[in-house]
Amino acid sequence: MSLVAATAFIFSCGTTYTSTTSNAAYGLPQNIRTSFTAMYPDATNVTYTHYDAATAPIDWELNGWPVLDTTASVVNFDMGNRKYTTWYDANGAWVGTSSVINYTMLPMAVSNLVQTKYDGSNIEAVQKETWKDHTAYELKLRNTDNSTTKLLVDPSGNIIKEKTGSM
Repeated sequence: MSLVAATAFIFSCGTTYTSTTSNAAYGLPQNIRTSFTAMYPDATNVTYTHYDAATAPIDWELNGWPVLDTTASVVNFDMGNRKYTTWYDANGAWVGTSSVINYTMLPMAVSNLVQTKYDGSNIEAVQKETWKDHTAYELKLRNTDNSTTKLLVDPSGNIIKEKTGSM
């Protein structure tokens, strides 16, 4: 089987690809590699796969990012002692990056918002999200009535979007 045919076969199987060289981004498609290595030069344990909406760790509707399909790529990696996920569209353009953080790492303004507006709610999950020139925090709160609220909040404590329900 030719190298081109083998590569096409591998990509069509929906497999996760793992970098195994000292250059963490070596295994990434060329249209993503340049952008990824410039943005995340210290990335380790790099894996990538095609986008699958069912496994995306963020609430795509909440953050308002562009809709992706299976031609887009997802890159998971470590940097420092945190795990990250970043998305690239079919053309290799960066869409955004997310990492799970501890609620104690929230900016004071975000913590104050939760304490004042959602008093009694528990923070179940927090993710820091970056895209274009924006940073926001996606929070999942468990309310006193056992319902949930998802928030997208900027670092100044301003609510960008809010979803409530029994998520």
